[in-house]
Amino acid sequence: MLGGRTADGQALVLAVDIGGTKIAGALVGAEDGEVRHRVDRPTRAGGSAGQVFGSLAEVVGELRASAEWDRVRLVGVGSAGPLDTLRGTVSPVNIPGWRDFPLLGELAGLTGGLPGVLTGDGVAMAAAEHWRGAARGFGNALCMVVSTGVGGGLVLGGALYPGPSGNAGHIGHISVDLDGDPCACGGRGCLEGLASGTAIARRALAAGWRPGPAGASAVGVAESARAGDARALAAFARAGQALAAGIAATATLVELDVVVIGGGVAHAGELLLGPLRARLAEYATLSYVRGLRIEPAELGADAGLVGAAAAALWATEK
Repeated sequence: MLGGRTADGQALVLAVDIGGTKIAGALVGAEDGEVRHRVDRPTRAGGSAGQVFGSLAEVVGELRASAEWDRVRLVGVGSAGPLDTLRGTVSPVNIPGWRDFPLLGELAGLTGGLPGVLTGDGVAMAAAEHWRGAARGFGNALCMVVSTGVGGGLVLGGALYPGPSGNAGHIGHISVDLDGDPCACGGRGCLEGLASGTAIARRALAAGWRPGPAGASAVGVAESARAGDARALAAFARAGQALAAGIAATATLVELDVVVIGGGVAHAGELLLGPLRARLAEYATLSYVRGLRIEPAELGADAGLVGAAAAALWATEK
């Protein structure tokens, strides 16, 4: 893989995971997928393009100081979308300062010109879970990130399917509510607007829920839901229903063996997955989608980084 072993050991990939809340980076083994030297910084998503890039520069700078940096051969970047992998640009819905931002070009200046591969965060998660996680061994899978936003990636016919521009599987911005609220992407009734962590907290607050010590976040709603708060439970139930509708539509279109759910909101476990599975039976009714498997992601917080590396390796070796 990636030129095999150097005198010091296996080659490494600089993996970067860009989300609306934080930017993470790590050195990832090209052969074993092991995450080394993980670094996180706040995204500063409400700031200017330069401020967001400053967070990325801090992450890369700290990793370049690692004693293992000389074994890095490739850069893999997973980013919230939409994005254009052909041009190396990103326009994340939840990072307003980045619109057609030339991410790969700017990043090359931080890495000394190492070759880079840009991947959507959902596609990166799919690559990770298919390589080392819950989608391992399945030929057709949808892997979803449910966090500040909602993203997804597809494995079809046993291979990662990013699509021509890298946006295939971007399930967070399909409409599941024809008369729903406008979305920041320009659409209406998007899945992200109903099932993201932000949406869950917003719905609970609108119903009269009062935040506890964890604040007005999906984590706070989950704490209240576990304590039996009906408004918090209803917010998760609505998110699960929206996810069920989006998953059923996707499975009907492309035929899936398994759907893997990860991301920060998925840490709520059965508060989210229970309603999702129950409502999926109402939407996935055709014979070839009935009984579709829903599994929690296995790689946790490392999925985006492992996936960015895996997708980059896949792109350079196909």
